[in-house]
Amino acid sequence: MRDRGWKETDSELDWDFFWADVHWVHETFDHVYLQEYQRINHFRNHYELTRKDLLVKNVKRMIKTIEKEYGKPESQKFEFISTSYVLPQEHALFQEEFKRNGGVWIMKPGARGGAANSEDGEGPEAYIVQRYIENPYLIGGCVCSKKFDIRGYVLVTSYYPLVVYIHRNGFCRFSNTQFSMQAKDISNLYIHATNVAIQKTSPNYDGDKGCKWLLRNLKMYLTTKHGGLAVDELFTEMEALIVRSLMSVQKVMINDKHCFELYGYDILIDSNLKPWLLEVNASPSLTAETQFDYDLKYAMLNDCFDVVDLERRQGRFEKDKRPRTRVGGFDLVYNDGPVKHERTSNYSSYLGCYHPIPRAPRTKKRFQQSTMD
Repeated sequence: MRDRGWKETDSELDWDFFWADVHWVHETFDHVYLQEYQRINHFRNHYELTRKDLLVKNVKRMIKTIEKEYGKPESQKFEFISTSYVLPQEHALFQEEFKRNGGVWIMKPGARGGAANSEDGEGPEAYIVQRYIENPYLIGGCVCSKKFDIRGYVLVTSYYPLVVYIHRNGFCRFSNTQFSMQAKDISNLYIHATNVAIQKTSPNYDGDKGCKWLLRNLKMYLTTKHGGLAVDELFTEMEALIVRSLMSVQKVMINDKHCFELYGYDILIDSNLKPWLLEVNASPSLTAETQFDYDLKYAMLNDCFDVVDLERRQGRFEKDKRPRTRVGGFDLVYNDGPVKHERTSNYSSYLGCYHPIPRAPRTKKRFQQSTMD
């Protein structure tokens, strides 16, 4: 923000833009009055999307609604989360499924970092138990095939109407150890977790190389292995997955003209080139592992501010208030309906397509050696 000419203020209410943490939103947002010009980076009940248990509930409800109104084939398009049950409410259903089909399951807390529950009720903490995806797509050859997931950046400027931008430059996060589903390896986080904070402690971690790929590099790699049509279908399906997840929470989300939100989407690809949604982060980490990582996030965040148009530069030149179809690396993919672009390539989705990453200002060392990405 300083590089855009903005100044930091200590005032609690006298500001133009507030990059707030989710705790402030939960505790304070409902008790303040915002001026017409003020903007904030979270929707009031963002947790309907970013709490794992509420995301599962909302997607399940959407599947039932779509099946009732449009039939089973259409509702199956919303089956992008691995089979999940919210505990303790669905414990009996989980037991029944486990007895029938067994398999490997993982347990995750419903909320991370003390996110508020939309019901604010008393009772045991919610967890989800989820079938583990045992066939992730692996890269590295038969000698050292490694698991990875994808971090994509999604910007929502409105829920009514739903307006969604997706940035072209995401990245992949790799584990540092050969993938294995053997019983002795099932609890090895160096094999199964892709978080940089975990992988940096691995004995074979190379700090100079890091453990990330640019999403564009993955797209090119997959194209050489599977051909353009299959990869086109995969990336188009990832884009559709993102939009459908947002559609699943649209009716319960509190829309507010003062709000926008930058989400970090974590997606896993399986060996059949099917994308699965792992989680949605309300406050994706903006710390960086390397200088290139910093350059990517700096450019993405700068594009985000250009879309939101905090300085109101765009309004001075355009009377048309319709969202712009492309701003920097962000492409408008949904504006109360799918957005069709004049394609400049053979891809149906621009996700992972080339977008330059300029060098960020080098006035001081701005990237950190510890991150949760």
